[in-house]
Amino acid sequence: MRRVSLAAVFSLAALPLGAHALEPFSAQYTADWQQVPVSGTAERHLQQNADGTWSLQFKASMLVAGLSEESRFRHDNARFVPLSYRFERSGLGKSKKIAHDFDWQAKQVTGSDRGTPVQLVLKSGLLDKSTYQLALQEDVAAGKKSMSYAVLDGDEIETYDFRVLGSENVQTEVGQVEAIKVERVRDPTQTRRKTVLWFAKDWDHLLVRLHQVEKDGKEYQIMLKQGTVDGRAVKGS
Repeated sequence: MRRVSLAAVFSLAALPLGAHALEPFSAQYTADWQQVPVSGTAERHLQQNADGTWSLQFKASMLVAGLSEESRFRHDNARFVPLSYRFERSGLGKSKKIAHDFDWQAKQVTGSDRGTPVQLVLKSGLLDKSTYQLALQEDVAAGKKSMSYAVLDGDEIETYDFRVLGSENVQTEVGQVEAIKVERVRDPTQTRRKTVLWFAKDWDHLLVRLHQVEKDGKEYQIMLKQGTVDGRAVKGS
C-alpha cells in the first residue's frame, strides 16, 4: 500500500473504455471469522435508486460482531462518481464509524473518521472504499491483469493495487463456479495483511469469495450462498 498526493488522483482511477452498463445484483454469503467459532452471514446488494443514482450495500453479522457499509454514487459515462459513503463496525473491541460526503460542485469531501473531522479537496477520479470494488469488477471483466485506484481511506488518499492471478473453480452452495482470482498487491515488508477475491466469469463478475488476513494474522472469509444478477438466479455446475 502506498499513499499518493491529491494531484495524482486524475491518472489512478480511470475505468476501462469498454465498461458496460451496470446490472443490479443481490448476494448472500456465509461469513467466517477465525476468532469467532460460529459462522455468520453477509449480504451485498447493488440497486438503482429512483433518482438515477446507485447504492451499493454490504452487511455482515456474527454473534457479537458486525459491520455495515453503504455507498451512493452516479455511474456517468462509464465512470463511478461517489456521492456518499458510510461505514460502521461494532463488536470484538474494534468499533469504528466513517462518514464521507462528496460535493462535486464545491470540489470538497467532508465527513468524519472515528470522530476526527475530514475535509479534503475533491479531484476527478477519486473513489470511496466501496465503489472501487465495482470498478475492480469492471476492469476484471474487461480483461485487465493489473489495476490501480485512488481511494479515500479514512482521512487519506491511498493507492489500491490489484493483480489477476488466473482462473480458479470455486465450490459454493449454488454449485461450482468458474471465477477469476485477484489479489490486493501490498508490500510484505510493510504489512501482513492479505486480500484475495474471486469473481464469477459467467455472472457479470459477481464476487463469490473473499479471503482476508489481517495485520494480527486473524482471518476472515465470505463465500457465496445464493445470489441474483439482474433478476437471474446464480447457478453453478
